[in-house]
Amino acid sequence: VQLQASGGGLVQAGGSLSVSCAASGRAFSVYNIGWFRQAPGKEREFVAAILWNGSKSYYADSVKGRFTISRDNAKNTVFLQMNNLKPEDTAVYYCSATGQNHRLVSPANYDYWGQGTLVTVSS
Repeated sequence: VQLQASGGGLVQAGGSLSVSCAASGRAFSVYNIGWFRQAPGKEREFVAAILWNGSKSYYADSVKGRFTISRDNAKNTVFLQMNNLKPEDTAVYYCSATGQNHRLVSPANYDYWGQGTLVTVSS
């Protein structure tokens, strides 16, 4: 499966932004999808994940209550709605896909990655 992230940009602190991940290729609906981010000089970190059928989602503590992950399997797209953004949310955001159902917080468990989209939050 090929993944394409989009929707990043510049936003002021306290603002909102939505990023999308469009998939093509093999059956998108069988994959669990994760969002990760990587800030300059830091390791890639887990942000959120959603199961293949949308029945359950997971969030990093740092974004819980502010970010919402969702998916539309009919459109082969996963969304990450980000509200009340903070300067520390600044990073390149990557979407990824895995057929595994465990350890969704670990980037090592994902098989496919998009190219990333930059989100910059100004203070």
